[in-house]
Amino acid sequence: MFDKLYKLISNDIGIDLGTSNTLVYLKNHGIVINEPSVVAVNIKTNQILAVGMKAKEMLGRTPGHIKAIRPLVDGVISDFEVTEEMLSYLINKADKMSKKLAKPRVLIGVPSGTTNVETRAVYDAARSAGAREVFLVEEPMAAAIGIRLPIKEPVGSMIIDIGGGTTDVAVISLGGIVKSKNLKVAGDRLNNDIISYMRDEFKILIGERTAEIVKIAIGSVIPGEYMERLVHGRDLLTGLPREVVVTDSDIREAFSLSIKELVEGVKDMLESIPPEILSDIMHQGITLSGGGALLSGLDRLLQSVLKIPVYVVDDPLTSVARGTGIILDDLISYQEVLIGNQDELPPR
Repeated sequence: MFDKLYKLISNDIGIDLGTSNTLVYLKNHGIVINEPSVVAVNIKTNQILAVGMKAKEMLGRTPGHIKAIRPLVDGVISDFEVTEEMLSYLINKADKMSKKLAKPRVLIGVPSGTTNVETRAVYDAARSAGAREVFLVEEPMAAAIGIRLPIKEPVGSMIIDIGGGTTDVAVISLGGIVKSKNLKVAGDRLNNDIISYMRDEFKILIGERTAEIVKIAIGSVIPGEYMERLVHGRDLLTGLPREVVVTDSDIREAFSLSIKELVEGVKDMLESIPPEILSDIMHQGITLSGGGALLSGLDRLLQSVLKIPVYVVDDPLTSVARGTGIILDDLISYQEVLIGNQDELPPR
């Protein structure tokens, strides 16, 4: 009876809590927020000045008393108070879009392989931010549900979710994760590779935002159409502003070692799974999701190395958030995919 009442007077909110971006799903409204995971703080007063896009615009441009902080590193909370403030801002913003009397019920996606301490930190931050109930789900599982993979069937499905801080490689069958691996090769690592390459090869210093813009504009992992971009930075020799022309082959060289590490990580995963499931994967193919799936040529590179079909899902950036929405629509039947430290569900 209370469950039916709460459905009428409170919202259900799904959150894809990412290192680079956080997406928020509001039941009956779809994805309502897509903001960078950045918070601007006045360190003199401990006051939160901005969250999301406004805070990201401040990165590298703040005076001494203002810090633009990314509270998640490699998908894990590194600053509890700031994460709590960010979640509070996002939950309240989504909650106001559909005003209800009671506090919302929240489902949050976390990377696979997170420890009990790390999942507890996410749970506590969400409760402190104003959630009535908090449930947690591993991101590759949420992504698989979001793209409608047959997770409950006795068939092995493999998904590679490439985010900002981590890449989750998971094999799913019968509603559970058979095997998973968490790789630290993801969007942020590729950005840092570009920064290092520009410093070593061009003797020019660029920031994170510039590196990300270059990666999105001309980044690729296999040779294709010639692309170039004008990049502005600081000359390391003179200290003065300088601009250089960077090509797609420069960017490929910049993150070639990281991409090799990613491919090797997926190969190691395939070598460790049961042969019956491997035959399913060879037939079904491997699915790529997350922002890193948009990197030009990555699907073709993996397919040529692994000899298994590789598919990029439609709208890979939102697959985890869409999965949280599907789970929230029927929490009881999906309770087996939830992980520890969540509030208790009623019996099925």
